Amino acid sequence: MKQLIQNFKSGELYVDDLPVPSINEGFVLVSNKYSLISAGTERSTVSTAQASLIGKAKKRPDLVKQVIQNYKKEGLKATVEKVRTKLDSLKALGYSSAGVVLASMDTENKFKPGDLVACAGQDYASHAEVVCIPQNLVAKIPEGVELTDASYTTMGSIALQGVRQADPTLGENICVIGLGLLGQITCQLLRANGCNVFGIDVSGSMVALTNETKIAKAMHRDDPNLIPACENFSRGYGFDKVIITAAGPTNDPIDLSGQILRKKGVVVMVGAVKMDIPRDPDYYRKELELRMSCSYGPGRYDVNYEEQGRDYPYGYVRWTEQRNMEAFLGLMANGSVNLNHLTTHTFDIKDAVRAYDLVLGKSNEPFVGILLKYEDENAADDYAVQVNIAPLSNLNIGFIGAGSFAQSYLIPNAKKFGTLDTVVTRNGMNAKNVAQKYGFNHASTDADKVMDSKDINVVYIATQHDTHAQFTSQALKNGKAVFVEKPLAMNTEELEDLNKIYKEQSSPALMVGFNRRFADIITRAKESFQGIGEPLVMNFRVNAGFIPRDHWTQTSAGGGRIVGEICHFIDLMQYFTGSEPVKVFAECIDSGSSNLKNDDNIAIVVKFTDGSVGNLVYAANGDKALPKERLEIIGGNTVFVVDDFRRGILYRDSKETVIKTSGKGHRQEVEAFMKAIQEGGEMPISFRSIYLTTLTTFKIIDSLASGLPQAINY
Repeated sequence: MKQLIQNFKSGELYVDDLPVPSINEGFVLVSNKYSLISAGTERSTVSTAQASLIGKAKKRPDLVKQVIQNYKKEGLKATVEKVRTKLDSLKALGYSSAGVVLASMDTENKFKPGDLVACAGQDYASHAEVVCIPQNLVAKIPEGVELTDASYTTMGSIALQGVRQADPTLGENICVIGLGLLGQITCQLLRANGCNVFGIDVSGSMVALTNETKIAKAMHRDDPNLIPACENFSRGYGFDKVIITAAGPTNDPIDLSGQILRKKGVVVMVGAVKMDIPRDPDYYRKELELRMSCSYGPGRYDVNYEEQGRDYPYGYVRWTEQRNMEAFLGLMANGSVNLNHLTTHTFDIKDAVRAYDLVLGKSNEPFVGILLKYEDENAADDYAVQVNIAPLSNLNIGFIGAGSFAQSYLIPNAKKFGTLDTVVTRNGMNAKNVAQKYGFNHASTDADKVMDSKDINVVYIATQHDTHAQFTSQALKNGKAVFVEKPLAMNTEELEDLNKIYKEQSSPALMVGFNRRFADIITRAKESFQGIGEPLVMNFRVNAGFIPRDHWTQTSAGGGRIVGEICHFIDLMQYFTGSEPVKVFAECIDSGSSNLKNDDNIAIVVKFTDGSVGNLVYAANGDKALPKERLEIIGGNTVFVVDDFRRGILYRDSKETVIKTSGKGHRQEVEAFMKAIQEGGEMPISFRSIYLTTLTTFKIIDSLASGLPQAINY
C-alpha cells in the first residue's frame, strides 16, 4: 500500500510502498478513500522535522530535557544511540480520514466489512491507503454524507468540542478568532446553535470566504475599525464568549479577547497560540474565565479509552471523542453543517508531496481544505514488501517487534552473526524503516511471515509483554531458536503452557533477555565469590523512577513492573548464588495517593536452596539524581558493590579495589545466545532458571495479596 511519510532527521516528505498494518483485538481495518490535510497542525509537524538539529531542539525543549536526563543515567554512548534512533525514525502524517471497513475486531461487534466509516487519531487515521483504527475512534457515516465531507470528521469534532466548552445559548454574541478550517466549522456550529457569530482573521481571503458564505460577519485583524465594529455587533456590551481557533506564536488573540469580551465573559482555547494572560486591565477587572478545549473530547490522551477500547458510561459522560464524531456526522446529514465550499484541492496519494507545497507556502495558490484520495482496491493484500536481497546464511534471523530497545541493543548485535531476513511490526512504516536501516531483506506486519518461513531459524521477540508467551510458543513449535525479551510469560497459566511445549521439543533453544548477568562488572563480581563455601547475603536497591499508571507497561499489555522489571534482579540473585529460589515474601507501601502505584514501591526477601538470602528494595518514588541501581553482595569475608553498572568496588583483606566499567550486558547476552546456536551448545541461561525467575515474580504478587511467604517449586 502507499503512504505519505516524513523522515524526522532529514525532513524529507515522500510516498512509499509499505506493508498493510496488522489488525488486533479492539481495532478496525479500513481502506481509506479520502483523508484531510490539517494545514495548521501538519505545517507545524513538517516544519519541525525540516529544521536543523538546533532548530529541532528549540522547537522541542521537552525532548532536550529528556536527553539530558538520559545522559545522567546511562552515559554518553547509550544516550547518543537513543538520540540517533529517534532522529532516524519516520513520521506518519494525518489524523482524519474516511473509507470502507475491510475487517473489524471491535469488541462490541459494531462494525462490519463494507461499512462506510470516518476515522480519527494521530498515527492511526494517517494519509495511507489502509489504516488500522482503535474502535473508539471510528464512527459510521450516515446515509447522505459524502466520503469527501466525512473525511473532515476529526476536524469537525475538535470544533464541536470547543463549542461545547463555550456552552453557547440561543442569541448569544460569540466571536471566533481564527477563520481557517477549524474556525470555519466552528462558525457553522455556532450558527446552527442559534448564536450571532463574528469572525476575525489575519488572512484577507479567509475573511472574504466567511462573509461570502454568510456563516458570520468577519473582519481583518488589522482593520482600524475592528474594535468599534465589535462593540456595535454586541450592542456595546461586549461578546459573551470568544473561541480562539487560531494558531501561531503570538499572544495577540489572548489580548484581543480580553478587550472585546463583556464582564464575566468566557475565552475558550481551541487553537495553539501563546498564552500569557495579562492580569490588567481586562482579565482581572472583568473577571474573565479561561477554558481549555482538549482536542476532540473526553477520551483524548486516555490509553484505556483510545487504545484499550474502554468506553465511558453514556449516562455519566455524554460526549466522548467517538460520540462527538457521530454528532458531527449527524449535523452534516441533516444539513446543519455544509462543507462543500471548503474543499479547494484534491490530490491523489501519489501526488501528496505537491499538496504539501501548498501547505508549506511554496506555492502562492490559495487553499482552504485539501484532500488526498485513494483508489487502489488491491492495497489491502500487501502484508510484506521486499527491501533487500542479501544471501541467506547458516543463521537467518527474524525479528517480531522492533521498537527503540530492539534497535539500540538487539538488532545491531544479532546482525553480526547471520542474515537479517524479516522484521515484523504492527505498523508498516516502522517495519520498512527498520528494514532499510539495518539491512533486513523483508518488512512485514504479519508475524506468520517469520513463523512459517522455512529459511528463518532464529527468532527475536521484542513485542509488548502480553504477546511474548504466544509468540514464543509458536516459534518453539516451528523448531526455531528463540530469544524473547523479558518477561517470558504474564501469568502462571502461560508459564505452564510454555513449560509443556518446551519439554515436547526435541532440541529447544530458548533465551530470555536477562541482560544484567552478562555485564562485565557482574561476571567480575561473581568471580570474586568462587569457592567461598558459604551462603551469600545480597542487598539490591533499585531507584526505578516513576512511571504513570497509563503507561503501557502498567496496563494489561505490560503486566506491571514486578513481572516486567523485577524479574531482572531475581535472575541476578540466581546467578550470584548458583542456586534456586525456594521462598519469597514481599511487602509494598500503602499510599492513599492515586498517582502512586503501591507495588512499584516494594521490599522483597528471597531465600535460596544453598541458604543464601536476597533483599530487593525497588522504589519508584525516589529522586532522579540518585543512581538507578546499587547492588551489594556479601559473603566469605568479601563484599562486592556495583554502582549503577559504571563502577564496582571489591572489599577484601581490608583493601578496597575500584573497577571502572560500563554497559548492562546487552551486547554480551546476544553474543552468548548466537554463539550457543552456532556451536550447538547449551543456552547461556537454563530453562529451569528462566522458569524459576518467572515463577518467582508471580509468587511475589501472591505474597502481596496474601500477606504470607510463598513457596517456589519447579
